[in-house]
Amino acid sequence: MAKAYDHLFKLLLIGDSRVGKTRLIIRSAEDSFNNTYISTIGIDFKIRTVDVEGKKIKLQVWDTAGQELFKTISTAYYRGAMGIILVYDITDEKSFENIQNWMKSIKENASAGVERLLLGNKCDMEAKRKVQKEQAVKLAREHGIRFFETSAKSSTNVDEAFSSLARDILLKSGGRRPGNSHKPPGTDLKACDKKNTSKCSLG
Repeated sequence: MAKAYDHLFKLLLIGDSRVGKTRLIIRSAEDSFNNTYISTIGIDFKIRTVDVEGKKIKLQVWDTAGQELFKTISTAYYRGAMGIILVYDITDEKSFENIQNWMKSIKENASAGVERLLLGNKCDMEAKRKVQKEQAVKLAREHGIRFFETSAKSSTNVDEAFSSLARDILLKSGGRRPGNSHKPPGTDLKACDKKNTSKCSLG
């Protein structure tokens, strides 16, 4: 029997507790949103399939507890990941500051050259924003990675973010040779807006 997909990519979401990692995964995999806080205990994963560059990509998206407990159980999951999504909450400045610690954890535990993506979640809560887009753009540029602002609640940029990471992994793995239109890391910086299409100001 032929496989129902061309490639299987394992993705890992990391970040502090309550930044919305579980809701992002549920929105991506099931296109639903639960307003009740869900505390992840240990590790869990969901499956979704995306079409990228004419290939059917099966994404195995692993959810992790953001508590200190996570750091004691995560090493094996880091090493198997082909892509890692770092998530912070735009209404929680501490969660953004801690992205640097999560970056360090990736460097210490993940495979060399793993694709990374920065997400500023809860961009539907603009009135409570504590982290400006410009701060995240600067951080993404420093690390040479892509950045999106997302909302699991409104689904803003969720599909775009996962598909973008899948595309970068596919291109790196040789699934398709990139053409002149392929953007280097850090340039696909998308803001949260009603149409989900405008880019962050890079100026």
